Amino acid sequence: MRISTMMHAFGVEVYEWAESVLLPCQTSSVPQFPTVVWSRYDLTPSTIHQLSERGDDLKDQNQRYRDRTSIKTDALITGDLSLTLRKPRLSDSGNYTCTVTAFGNEQRLADYNGTRQQTCSCCF
Repeated sequence: MRISTMMHAFGVEVYEWAESVLLPCQTSSVPQFPTVVWSRYDLTPSTIHQLSERGDDLKDQNQRYRDRTSIKTDALITGDLSLTLRKPRLSDSGNYTCTVTAFGNEQRLADYNGTRQQTCSCCF
């Protein structure tokens, strides 16, 4: 099955008083039996959030993100796989990747590259 998407790479600046930041990731076609993984490959474990048809699967989630991430409950229906990160911190700065895997095929949907800035608590 082919997933038609657009790659995104841009910066999102969040100031210290921000309650949350949204990392957009959308696809026009969600395959059957998908697994969605948001990752930061500079961390171990690299998983920020994982979602499948059974719901959130956070057993391999990096503990820095515990109780701070969410994806909409209807994401696999609507194709809106965006990640909400609550209470962003300066240490959340980094490169984020949204990947969908189904039937052994992997499609990278979004990459966010960021740098630290003095005025923000989280920059993607």
